[in-house]
Amino acid sequence: MIRTDLAVESFPENSLPEGVHRTTRGSSFSITEITIDDDSCLSTIGKGKGTYITLEGTSLSRFSDDYEQMIIELSGEICRLVPDGEILVAGLGNNDITPDALGPQVISKILATRHLRDELDSEEERFLTSLRPVSAFAGGVLGQTGIETSEIVHAIAQQIRPAAIIVIDALACSDISRLGTTIQICDSGISPGSGVSNTRKELSEKIFGIPVIAIGVPTVVDMHTIVRSLTGNDPDRELPNMMVTPRDIDRLTERASQLIAFGINLALQPSLTLDDVRGLF
Repeated sequence: MIRTDLAVESFPENSLPEGVHRTTRGSSFSITEITIDDDSCLSTIGKGKGTYITLEGTSLSRFSDDYEQMIIELSGEICRLVPDGEILVAGLGNNDITPDALGPQVISKILATRHLRDELDSEEERFLTSLRPVSAFAGGVLGQTGIETSEIVHAIAQQIRPAAIIVIDALACSDISRLGTTIQICDSGISPGSGVSNTRKELSEKIFGIPVIAIGVPTVVDMHTIVRSLTGNDPDRELPNMMVTPRDIDRLTERASQLIAFGINLALQPSLTLDDVRGLF
């Protein structure tokens, strides 16, 4: 079984099952959109009904000449899935483990605005209070808190009643070339840790009753999957397995988190420019 969180790897272009549709576009990124009409693939491939958008480019650990256009293009793709209204942004993962720190690091750069309407009331601050209400938090992982992430998100969502939730998490892939070069956005939610066989409780519209948009970057691939992908043969089950991550994972996590955070901020606050967003962090 190939371990991957990416729909683009689960549905190769030349073997799409019935009810699965694939389109491509993009300029700064090569963008593949896969739409699944129903949940018929959920039990076999782990991908349920929804839209899965994959943006592939150069290594996210480097600042590309197209960096600004990449942010704008990412923002546009996020806009396609996020409804109007208040948004809760949740960063999943463990900030103490670098390959799993994408979610918390994105949250540190999200423009939180939900409190501004109550805190600010002067004429000069009227512009700020007109921004879309956004809340952001990173709640740690089960081993740190003793509480399932989905339970924390559910409790917060019940209290503040957002129109939708955006969750950010590190992913696993099966193709080494997609490690640290790919961003996936989907509206089917997420099962944290599924790509590394550590599946936690699902975060999805079925569970919360509101849209859940998941955004992630593959930061790990397991050794058995690498062997299978390169040779076409199954590795010896007796051989130990391990998770592999890029050697520049610190820089990858830092720069990918900034790219994603800026894309989210632009998508949620269209009245701001990229210079505005950059100036805030």
